[in-house]
Amino acid sequence: MTHYTILPDGIYWEQEEQEETYGEIELGGVLMQVRLEPGNRATIVRLLRCNLEDYLNPDFAPGKQITFYPALLK
Repeated sequence: MTHYTILPDGIYWEQEEQEETYGEIELGGVLMQVRLEPGNRATIVRLLRCNLEDYLNPDFAPGKQITFYPALLK
């Protein structure tokens, strides 16, 4: 990939790389891959296991942010 810019190399490449953390959450019977954000939030990346009509549900759209509350399992 070629990227043309008028910025000097030092300015262009000085951005810190952030490592993103991914996980899986089941919500309403839909298993989804999410990108974990600070503050018990997550952004939906893709649906892993669901019914076909769930793909049309705007609540499960990729890019949608959700809030979750971790619970201890017994």
